Amino acid sequence: MHELSIAQSLVEIACDQAEQAGAKRVTRVSVLVGLLSGVVPDSLSFCFPIVCQGTAAEGAELAIQVDPAKGTCPKCGVSVELNDFVLICPSCGAFPIEVRSGRDLKVTALEVEE
Repeated sequence: MHELSIAQSLVEIACDQAEQAGAKRVTRVSVLVGLLSGVVPDSLSFCFPIVCQGTAAEGAELAIQVDPAKGTCPKCGVSVELNDFVLICPSCGAFPIEVRSGRDLKVTALEVEE
């Protein structure tokens, strides 16, 4: 379960940024998880409070926004939303579709208490 190490990294980022800002506590961490990132949002949500224990992020909320995957067919140029790792163009059958978005995993916002 690599979500545990990802949750640890999110907590480290949040606590480091809070410390740099002079904040005492992290209350919310917002993240964008790409559909094709390989991260399971439910697993990340499960791990997050565990790794927050004993840190400035203890009790913080984890807000996850799932970023849909989008791609473009290099043959016919159609833009498609991808629901999984099947990268076949639904219009012309070309393979693979060029993925434009949906692979990211990033912190988008932090809320802290001063």
